[in-house]
Amino acid sequence: MLGVLALLLVAGMAFQFTPNVGELFNRQTGTPALTVNGTTVTVEELEAARRANPVLASTDTGVLGDDFKTFVVAQQVQQTLVRNAVKDIRVSRADVAAKVKEVREANQLTDNKAWTDALQGAGLTDSSYREQVRQSLAIERRVEEIKKAVPAATDAELRAYYDLNTEKFQTDARIQARQIVVADKARAQALLKQAQGGADFAALAKANSSEFADRGGALGPVENGAPRPVAQVALPAEVGAAAFALTSGGLTDVIESGGKFYVVKVEKYLAPAPKPFAEARSDLVTAVNEQKKNAAVEAWVADLEKDVKVEFKDLNWKVEDPTVATVAGKNIPYSKVIEQVVNNQQFTALLQQVDPAQAAQLVNSILKPQVTQQLIAGYAAPTLVERLKLNLTGTQQELTAGITAYGARNVKVTDADISSFYAENREQFQTPASGTVLEASFKTQAAALAFRNSYGGQTDFAAAAGKAGGTVSERGSVTAGDGKLSEELNAAVFEARSLRDAGEGSLTDPVKIGERYSVAFVTDLKPAATQPLSAVRDQIESQVLAQKKGEEGQKFLDSQVASLKAKNNLQAVLAAQQKRVDAQTPKAPPAEDASGEEGTSRDSAAEDNAAPATQGETPAAPPADQ
Repeated sequence: MLGVLALLLVAGMAFQFTPNVGELFNRQTGTPALTVNGTTVTVEELEAARRANPVLASTDTGVLGDDFKTFVVAQQVQQTLVRNAVKDIRVSRADVAAKVKEVREANQLTDNKAWTDALQGAGLTDSSYREQVRQSLAIERRVEEIKKAVPAATDAELRAYYDLNTEKFQTDARIQARQIVVADKARAQALLKQAQGGADFAALAKANSSEFADRGGALGPVENGAPRPVAQVALPAEVGAAAFALTSGGLTDVIESGGKFYVVKVEKYLAPAPKPFAEARSDLVTAVNEQKKNAAVEAWVADLEKDVKVEFKDLNWKVEDPTVATVAGKNIPYSKVIEQVVNNQQFTALLQQVDPAQAAQLVNSILKPQVTQQLIAGYAAPTLVERLKLNLTGTQQELTAGITAYGARNVKVTDADISSFYAENREQFQTPASGTVLEASFKTQAAALAFRNSYGGQTDFAAAAGKAGGTVSERGSVTAGDGKLSEELNAAVFEARSLRDAGEGSLTDPVKIGERYSVAFVTDLKPAATQPLSAVRDQIESQVLAQKKGEEGQKFLDSQVASLKAKNNLQAVLAAQQKRVDAQTPKAPPAEDASGEEGTSRDSAAEDNAAPATQGETPAAPPADQ
């Protein structure tokens, strides 16, 4: 939603303390850089806009410098068009004052001096800031006018959106279950053992539970002999997570929450399922109406840009914005590609790792081609929707998503797909070993071994280890490999087969850590386990389905776009830009050899002395935002 994003940036200025710096300068007194349908944009405005964005301020030379200058001009042109389009919207002084008051209160700047100082720090006066607020409110009101004029979603549009997005309208997972809640952990563990031994869970709950005992611990009212299904919110967070992991039913361990101890028996797990159309209707109306409103705003901005006339007054700010691609009779300007590059977070990170010249090479070879293809698909989307006779609505991006979903509408997941995914990704379904660990460190191996052989678990570990000359560290709850233990002790606790029982816990062999020897006392030890396929089948099915739909949908979209025979000029545009940038770059004076004459092997010398741009591998270019 390229135009809409830029518009919302302008419309949102009044809600942030620091406004758009493009307004810091008086148009009448600044140096004219260009005109937009006769409205002057000054050099000072353009420079301020560039300085305000760390990405744009990172370089003003080379290919990226040329890109950033093009971006700044394009954004200022668009913002000028929007501001001019709302000049007829009246905003009262009272409305502006109310919004300014809201901003001051939100930023704790109600004191007049603090407010004035803050404005001066941003290069503003109270009056210039209020003018920005007035413009922002005017834009906001025009946008609301446009949205109110959009006709409501039709049944055909609702049905089309529902059919292609059923995963967005799912019921919550539910369980039919009973629980036992007691105040004592030992009692809870004893009751769990009885349930594991085959005792009637409902009878145990009726006799022991502090909650729902009158209905045998049923989480929901009993209907036809079974508890009514409940959602996860019916249980405390820790308890709910454990119970809803039992997709094949069964008993949880004893789980502590809020000073109480829970045991839950899941009798039946009910997986999420698509809501019927009638039940999802209200959510559908909201979603489709919002898409239609977004599309109307996008179309408004695009219409403003359609016949814009830009005249450059300062040749230093003259930019080239050629057509990068043409599809379905629509031209895509190069500035739209740059816009998505600048707003790509991975691109921002890349600039912090490599120099601008290297970043430009990576972006030109990977990111810009990706962005261009996405833009071609977006510009083609309205034509494709009409040709396919789809009742889809929304912005270019939303229409593209709809076409992709349509292309994947018949995708199914087979048992073989699920089994294959499980076999290839078993580590994803593994629960690492865990336990509670106390570590006793001794000066010598003999002292550590003597303590290990003598401690039987009947006395306090820390006191016994201290008496034996050890230093005790409480490591607390530990998961294998989480870094809380040294590598040596982690292996002794979770990988060794030589743990010795000691009361309610176990002792490791002494292990050397640095110059000392440690013995760990482990309680609540739980071995690593792999969830069976039956327990994770639903999770895998949804994951594989999403992957297959994405691949099939993208393939369909690509084939449809290809049928429109789009013309992609990116490489020609980039080549022309490089030639132009090279021509504008000052030539370095020729090097001299030791005799004072011009050297004949400058290139090889430069190669010998050149340092690598980065150490290690060259960072990959960032992916284009989907």
